[in-house]
Formats: sequence, C-alpha cells, structure tokens
Amino acid sequence: MNIDLTGKLAIVSGSTAGIGLGISKALAESGATVVVIGREWYKVEHALEDIRQRVPEAKLRGLEADLGTVEGAEQLFASEPRADILVNNLGIFNDVDFFDAHDSEWARFYEVNVISGVRLARHYVPDMVGQGWGRVIFLSSESGIATPGDMINYGVTKSANLAVSHGLAKRLAGTGVTVNAILPGPTFTDGLEHMLKGAIAKSGRSAREEADEFVRKARPTSIIQRAAEVEEVANLVAYIASPLSSATTGAALRVDGGVVDSMAI
Repeated sequence: MNIDLTGKLAIVSGSTAGIGLGISKALAESGATVVVIGREWYKVEHALEDIRQRVPEAKLRGLEADLGTVEGAEQLFASEPRADILVNNLGIFNDVDFFDAHDSEWARFYEVNVISGVRLARHYVPDMVGQGWGRVIFLSSESGIATPGDMINYGVTKSANLAVSHGLAKRLAGTGVTVNAILPGPTFTDGLEHMLKGAIAKSGRSAREEADEFVRKARPTSIIQRAAEVEEVANLVAYIASPLSSATTGAALRVDGGVVDSMAI
C-alpha cells in the first residue's frame, strides 16, 4: 500500500510539537506540502527543521499564528486561502479538578479545542467541495468517549469534536470530501511529560517509564499497557488523509491502545 499525497496541500493546526508535529512529518513523508503553524516563530522554525531532518525533500511552509483566536485564523486564511487536507489537531489539556475549573477555563478549552476546528473547516471545506475532493480530520480523544473524572472539561470538548466531525460528514454527503475523527489514547508527547513532571521528580523514573506507569494506573483498561508513540497516531492520520480512505467518513477511529473497553464506539 502506497500512501501518496503528492500535489496535496495539508494544513495541520497545533503542529510545532507532539502529535501535530508527528502528523506533519507523516504527511510530508507521503509527499504533501505541509503548512506548520504555531504561536511562536522560533517553535515553527524548530519544527520545520525537525521535519527536514527526517524528510530532507519535504515541501513545507511555516506560519506564526494563534489559531485559538479569530485573528489568528484570519492570518492563516490570508496566507493559505485553500487546502486539500485539514487536520484540526490544535488542543489543550490539563488535570484541573471539576470544582476548580471556573467558567473562564471552560470557555478557553471550548474556544481552542472545538471552535478553532469549526472555524477552519468552515473556511476550507467549500473549496474542497468545489474541487470534489478533500479530507477533514479532527483529533478527538478516548476521553471524548470515556470522560475522565480528572479532566472533565477536556473530555467534554473532545466529545464535541466527535459530534462536529460526524455531523459535518453527513452534511457533506456525496461531495467527495470525507470527515473523520481520530481518537488517540495516552500518547508519549512533551505535553504528557510536562503533566507528569511532578511524578517524574518524585519517582526518579524516566519520562517514558512514568508515562507507561500513568497508563497502567490511570487507564487500567489499556490493552497495550503503555503510552502510544506519536508515530502510531500519525500513521493512521496519514492513511485517512489519503485517497486510499475514500470509503471512510463520519467515523471515530480509535488509536487508544484499547483503553475504551468496547468492541464499538
């Protein structure tokens, strides 16, 4: 199976680190021109260099913009008016307790994790429909199905990603544009490492060891019993972004290591 995205333009939000950076690498490796976006230019530059180290012939463009805001989205639209592939990866998470998360925190999570993707899809999808081909991918989470008690506001936004993705897929029936959601489980990223920094300091274990221990304790239903690698998520996204996935739309595709204890979503 050859995933060939030559000639396709891919926009990946939140793509300077973690899963977003991994997705950008996978798409570039498949031949797509990838637009890497972050809030700080030095991080964008570092991400571009990181991708080029893995894919020397990569076709890349970079943009400094905060896509969690209207102004940032407008910057992107002015710089990149069209796209063939839109990966709505931008997202934030923390482990603030329900009773400590005030209205402003709920609003911030919803604006970044949900509205940013809605805003980008609203802009880019009409052109995809006009050309009769396109891919829209929302990065949700296993937390969108099984809301964790320690990250309720995050889980709610990830459930919203599923609803938007499924509804938009139906809205675009017969157009040649597919819309899907990817549901990673705990994944070994710098974000997870930052969340676990206190536990790492206390235990003396490596970041990787602590991440795997977190999965075993906090997500005991995990079948793989470890945090996933970024590449394991990115590989699925690359397939869904390709012409090979033309019969897959409106789907919630889990790459959660079996955390969700169900044969179906």
